[in-house]
Amino acid sequence: MPSLEQEVIFKKATFGMGCFWANDALFGAQPGVLRTRVGYAGGTTGNPVYKNIIGSESEGGSSHADSVPSTSGSNPRGDHTEVIEIDFDPNIISYRDLLKLFWDNHEYGLTTVIKRQYMSLILYHEEEQKRIAELDIEVEAGKRNEKLITEIAPAGPFYPAEDYHQKYRLQKHKWIMEELNISPDQLQTSQIAARLNGYLAGVGKLQDLEKDVKVLGIPEKIASFVKIQYLDNEGGSLYC
Repeated sequence: MPSLEQEVIFKKATFGMGCFWANDALFGAQPGVLRTRVGYAGGTTGNPVYKNIIGSESEGGSSHADSVPSTSGSNPRGDHTEVIEIDFDPNIISYRDLLKLFWDNHEYGLTTVIKRQYMSLILYHEEEQKRIAELDIEVEAGKRNEKLITEIAPAGPFYPAEDYHQKYRLQKHKWIMEELNISPDQLQTSQIAARLNGYLAGVGKLQDLEKDVKVLGIPEKIASFVKIQYLDNEGGSLYC
């Protein structure tokens, strides 16, 4: 079986840009991205869960609310945003590269006022990320000739989302997880899980998929199936 983790020095990036299922696929297929996990951040309430941050607000954006498993009891609404936390190798992909994907792939756009669950958000992990983000937002606003509503703030606590949210596209094909012995916990730590989740959604480049098959030791049965799915879904919408 292929190794599930790659030991290299990495940095983190955290973005909110709409439905985090889509972001998980988008970033997971990028060369230089080592691991991804989706969760909640940017708010003030402790230990948020998905049921806390969804509701009947009228600002739009129902996304994947219908998929939430029913739970007993009720909790006060939280104020967090759906985000993706990315572990990346800065020697292969830069923070600016990640930001380009961020600016170009929002679910609701960069000027649409939306409820906090799906807002445009950059959470920086170091001063250099803050500097780059603040410069970039001015450049992007100039390109679009309009004011962007993206919030830039320091990264605080990150709360991983429930298992059923992690690698949503990959989890539609449970047999792949079983063949690779990928456990629910490993969906947040496995580079193979990140890659396959993206390729299954049609994200990334075919030559990168073929390279990863060899480098990561993905079995031929799985590789063939993923390639078919990639070609079928390439260019389609990532959003829910």
